[in-house]
Amino acid sequence: MAKKIITLIPGDGIGPEIIDEVIRVLESAGAEIKWDVQCAGEESERLYGSDVNDELLKSIAVNKVALKGPIGTQKGSGHRSTNVFLREHFATYAGVRPVMSFSGLSGNVVHSDVDLVVIRENLGGLYSGIEFPRGERETAWFRLDVKRWTGREIPNDSAIAVRPISFKQTKDIVHFAFRYAQDNERKRVTVVHKANILKVTDGLFLDTAREVALEYPKIDFDDMLVDNCAMQLAKNPGQFDVLVCPNLYGDIISDLSLGLIGGLGLGGGANIGEKVAIFEAVHGTAPDISGRNRANPIAMLLSACMLLRYIGQREVGDTIEKAVREVVKEGKHLTADIAKARTRPVGTKEFANAVIEKLK
Repeated sequence: MAKKIITLIPGDGIGPEIIDEVIRVLESAGAEIKWDVQCAGEESERLYGSDVNDELLKSIAVNKVALKGPIGTQKGSGHRSTNVFLREHFATYAGVRPVMSFSGLSGNVVHSDVDLVVIRENLGGLYSGIEFPRGERETAWFRLDVKRWTGREIPNDSAIAVRPISFKQTKDIVHFAFRYAQDNERKRVTVVHKANILKVTDGLFLDTAREVALEYPKIDFDDMLVDNCAMQLAKNPGQFDVLVCPNLYGDIISDLSLGLIGGLGLGGGANIGEKVAIFEAVHGTAPDISGRNRANPIAMLLSACMLLRYIGQREVGDTIEKAVREVVKEGKHLTADIAKARTRPVGTKEFANAVIEKLK
């Protein structure tokens, strides 16, 4: 088998060190991959003066598949998220975040029976980034238009965000969720919304989902208000299978779900479009532990397993995930964030070594 060329983006903070360990594990498992290493985030800013550069974009466009470490985003500064930019640039409209409990964990675990997948619409909603700053002329014009159109007045000290919900984008993401359910032997799709209040935008999302559901009679379908969904997840996550959500809800619900099983360090993720797929861990850059051999590589490993299945190397991906879960279940080689009480935590490299031992 010819090796598949994959764009590799080490990322910021703990990204490079967990990526290094993921590469070691994949090589030990026999993955047929050749890495095309590119930079984004802080390294790209240093080399090219921008967090995204042309070489990176060309690489992803050619290779069609990328594995990306976490990349930081400045908060509240007006700086656009690199992650959001890449999703929009390559139209990776489907965010896929599986959440499955690990046997043997106890510390931060709320529930041990979680096995669900959050499918998030990536391109619309509030993450479209259409915003009007407080006090700007365009904001004043927008306020006047809203008053003329609706009779309702927005306070003059407001910043404003526009939340577009597209019929086509909604149709695409709901079809994706049902196809995912079919391909992975899932039995039910739940659409998450707030259509009782946001009757036009979330109403469109819900109505479109109901239309699409009719095309998949073998998959059960229901809907749930996002606030009730959050409560039901906290109380009884075992009732859920595949959840499909508008952008912001999907981000929040997936993080909540991972919190139930022990934290963001246990969740892989992917952003998938018609032409390009970018696989990434859900967590951030954790600069406080960067370079200290303390980061948990599980989320990045699970993202890599998703990538392997996507490129047709399912057996290798399944083997690695099984090894990861066996190491966690044994509880002898766990990083500090998930180590059991009175058990000495290990470092990033030592966890990877334990996984590699399981592969032999």
